[in-house]
Amino acid sequence: MRTLGIDIETYCELELKDVGVYRYVEHDSFEILMLAYSFDGEPVKIIDFAAGWTDPPESVREALKDPNVIKTAHHAAFERTCLAKHFGFEMDPDQWRCTMVDSTRLGLPAALGQVAEVLKMDVKKDTAGTALINYFSKPCKPTKANGGRTRNLPEHDPEKWQQFLNYCIRDVEVEQEIRNRISVFPVPEFEQKLWSIDQRINDRGVRLDPELVEGAVACDVLTKEQTMEAARQLTGLDNPNSPTQLLEWLQAQGVDIPNMQADTIKKYLKQCKEGPVHEALKLRQELSKSSVKKYAKMQDMICKDSRVRGLFQFYGASKTGRWAGRGVQVQNLTKNKMSLSRINDARELIKQQDFESLDLLFSESRQNILSQLVRTCFIAEPGHKLVVSDFSAIEARVIAWYAGEKWRLNVFETHGKIYEASASQMFNVPIEQIGKGSDLRQRGKVAELALGYQGGPGALISMGALEMGVAENELKPLVNAWREANPNIVKFWYACDAAAIEAVRDKKVVQTHGITFRRDRGFLMIDLPSGRSLAYAKPHIVKNQFGRDAVAHFGLDERNKWSRVEAYGGKWVENIVQATARDLLAVSMMRLEQAGYPVVMHVHDEVVCEVPVENENALAEVEDIMAQPVEWAAGLPLSADGFETHFYKKD
Repeated sequence: MRTLGIDIETYCELELKDVGVYRYVEHDSFEILMLAYSFDGEPVKIIDFAAGWTDPPESVREALKDPNVIKTAHHAAFERTCLAKHFGFEMDPDQWRCTMVDSTRLGLPAALGQVAEVLKMDVKKDTAGTALINYFSKPCKPTKANGGRTRNLPEHDPEKWQQFLNYCIRDVEVEQEIRNRISVFPVPEFEQKLWSIDQRINDRGVRLDPELVEGAVACDVLTKEQTMEAARQLTGLDNPNSPTQLLEWLQAQGVDIPNMQADTIKKYLKQCKEGPVHEALKLRQELSKSSVKKYAKMQDMICKDSRVRGLFQFYGASKTGRWAGRGVQVQNLTKNKMSLSRINDARELIKQQDFESLDLLFSESRQNILSQLVRTCFIAEPGHKLVVSDFSAIEARVIAWYAGEKWRLNVFETHGKIYEASASQMFNVPIEQIGKGSDLRQRGKVAELALGYQGGPGALISMGALEMGVAENELKPLVNAWREANPNIVKFWYACDAAAIEAVRDKKVVQTHGITFRRDRGFLMIDLPSGRSLAYAKPHIVKNQFGRDAVAHFGLDERNKWSRVEAYGGKWVENIVQATARDLLAVSMMRLEQAGYPVVMHVHDEVVCEVPVENENALAEVEDIMAQPVEWAAGLPLSADGFETHFYKKD
């Protein structure tokens, strides 16, 4: 089968990173400036549309349509979407391959230049690209020197334009070399099909409620102005939202607060329960609510048909293969705490921009209400409804299945009350005596959430154990009690760590708990039952903080820098379990699509389908599909629970 490697450069008055590719391409100013291409690794050619080319050669046009020609690009979603708009015909994702996704599958960076650097390739990405894109691909500021123009064209700097053409050619050359380097790690057929489904979900998008978005933005702007004025009156500062100014003011009040981070403010609010400092910190908290910023992002990204698209990045988390959020970031929406009737009332008042009535009828602050309503902006098309369904306690089920922790599997095969059952097992109390609001259930819950991946007292604190009423001197005994109740999970941690060390140090293929650890061409590979492998680059043995052998590897850190990462048993298990949960969700998504239930969103272990309102069996069928056994996960009890709604919410 032939391949066609592609890279394009574009122009639009909109900022791509702000609006996303779907809104970008539907704007009247969008155009493709150039298209570099190569058939089957031949020398790269370029089509300069700005030089008068109205169409590419017939061979390229036909290849873009031909299902027997595989189209490849780095971040293929961009090329595919732009070319579909330019040529006016659909670009079937089944015919495309993405070297960015195939790189992240190997634990490599996503960015083209970073991949080339990490792989130590002879062909390097041209570093002049950013300046050239800023010059030709975006509007320019009119000045006397440039004659008041708002756009730079090739004739304004022919030398730079030639550099831009060369830059585009180089990107195809780099992409081809990356493809050649990573081709020794074939992409599983299921994963390629899943990427195609991901592209269709992103193409499909989900409808927004434009009136609610518009009202929320207006409410946020007005509230911010009023809150800023209140903060100015209280502090006398020009800009009380400035961390530097506010920190200085707080120090003058005798409060030495180290920073303006959310957790720090929450801590100091508990210490300063009244007075000017308390009020100033509360106002700062309101001004910095990040969830309400999502409304402005929705306005940026909403397409002409009121749908928002491109919300999901396939294989965004390279250690597990889970999706990452893009744009509006649906992965971290605030939960609804208000009742459904109050949510409905708040939505209507904000849509009408009746903020005075909002203040009269609700005790919550406007910002708090806006935070809770973000998810309700996602709605069904007229004549349709959203079916929302998620796996029940999926990670707890998966870890029990791998570890062979039979009492836990029995819980999931029967009543499913893992928090109560865990507390019963830990404290040797009959489960019937552990009620919903009991202290023991709280302890069972926090232990379940914090300790499955070899966490200790610090993990309990991070999960809110102290706020739940667990005393600091009770943390270590709680850890011990959970581990004693789950001996097979503890063994699972140590078995995975020992297998990783042996595979890296002794270059052996090691199997444990149905998982295979092996070295392959400079990577530690962990083969999952699903047929997918997790990859860790440049694995090597180090001494950990306890003086014992451990495996370290290279990957992207929190600052997106390529650096060394040290692993341990609990971390291997966390990656394995979350990756397996992702694969189970992937199977369900594929089954749902095949059954005629189009997925419009998916968040963590939850899917959202959009179906006609007359389909009365939709919820039961979606739940049934998600609970169906998976061939490679024999003995793993699955369960899904859902609801139907006109707007997205937490049930």
